[in-house]
Amino acid sequence: MTLTTRAAVLTGPRTIDLRELPVPEIDDETATLRVEVTGVCGVDWPAYTGARPERFPPPIILGHEIVGHIHRIGRNAAQRWGVKEGDRVAMEEYVPCGRCAFCTAGRYYLCGGIQMNKMYGFTSMSVPPGLWGGFSEYVHLDANARLHRLADAVPTREAPLYIPLSNGIRWVQREGGIGIDDTIVILGPGQLGLACTIAAREAGAGCIIVTGRASDAGRLAVARAFGAHHTIEVDREDAVARVRQITGGEMADTVVNVAAGAPAIAQQAMELCKIRGTIVMAGGAGRPAEGFYSDLLSRKELTMKGVRGRTDVDLKKAIRLVESRRHPLHLMATHKFSIDDTDLALRTIGGEGVPNPIHVSVLGQTGKLATND
Repeated sequence: MTLTTRAAVLTGPRTIDLRELPVPEIDDETATLRVEVTGVCGVDWPAYTGARPERFPPPIILGHEIVGHIHRIGRNAAQRWGVKEGDRVAMEEYVPCGRCAFCTAGRYYLCGGIQMNKMYGFTSMSVPPGLWGGFSEYVHLDANARLHRLADAVPTREAPLYIPLSNGIRWVQREGGIGIDDTIVILGPGQLGLACTIAAREAGAGCIIVTGRASDAGRLAVARAFGAHHTIEVDREDAVARVRQITGGEMADTVVNVAAGAPAIAQQAMELCKIRGTIVMAGGAGRPAEGFYSDLLSRKELTMKGVRGRTDVDLKKAIRLVESRRHPLHLMATHKFSIDDTDLALRTIGGEGVPNPIHVSVLGQTGKLATND
C-alpha cells in the first residue's frame, strides 16, 4: 500500500490547499522523514503573499525549520548520515552540490552548483519528488540533504529554534566578533533579534542593548529575560542618544541589524557603532535606503557586512544550546498550529493572525503534540 502524506500547498498568493500526496519510495541513498514540527520563518511571509514568486515558485510546500524522525532510510544514507530509523533529527534547508567553490570552502549555504534547484521550503513541487517542505507529515530526504541528531528531551515547540539560534551564533559571535565584556546593539526584537541576544550572552558580552518599538514591549521583556541589559523603545526615545548615555560615549563594538522592512536603519547602525566597529546586516529592508550617508563608513573606519544563513559549525552549537535547556526558550516559542491551520500560522507570522507572535510552528501530526512538549 502506497504511503501518503497530508501537506499544506501554497498554490498562489495567500492560497493554501490541503492535499494528500504520495510519499516516494526510497533508494540506497535517500530517506523519508516523518515530520514532528516545523518552524515558521519570517521569509515564509513574503512567500505566502506572493511577493517573491521567483524564489518561492508555486505550487510549493513551505517550511524549512524541520524537526522529525527518520521513517525509512537507505543503507548508504544511514551510513553517510550516521542515523537509523526512529532517530530524531533537525534538518538544514540546504541541499548543496558538494563540488562548487563555495561548498569546498565550507560555505555550502552559498552553493552555486546544480543542486540549488533543491532547497527545503524553497523548491517547487514541480521538482521531483515534490515533498520539499516541512508543512507536511512527511518529507523526502535527498541524498545531499544535511541532518543533525537532536535529543528526544527537547520539547516539540522549542525544537525548531535551532535555526534562529544558529543564525544568531554566527552573526553575533563569528561575523560580529562579540566576546567577553564587549558592547552590542541588536536592532529588532523578533525571533532573530532574541536569538542574537542569547548568542551575545553566551559570548560573554558585557553590555547587550536591544531596540524595538513600543508595540514590541512583550518582545523586549523576553529580551531582558534572555540577558539584555538594556532595551530601548525607539519611538519613545532617541536610540543613539540613549546608547551614548549607556556606554559613556563609547558606543557599540558591534551592531546587528535584524529589523525587517526598515531600510533607514542602516544609517542608524553606523551612528550607533564606535570607531572601527562592526555592523552586521541581516534584516531584509525590502526597498532602497533613503538618506544613507555612506561617508560615515570611512570616517569611522567601520566594517559593514551582509549575512544570511549559517554553517554546520554554528548549527551544531545551536543544537547543543537548545539541548542544554539553560535558557527559557519557551518564552520565544509562542504559537503552535496544526497542518490544517497552516494558513493561520502564516498570517500570524505576518501580523494578520493570532496576536503577539514571536516564533510560530506547524505540527507534522495533525493537532497532536509530542508528550515532551
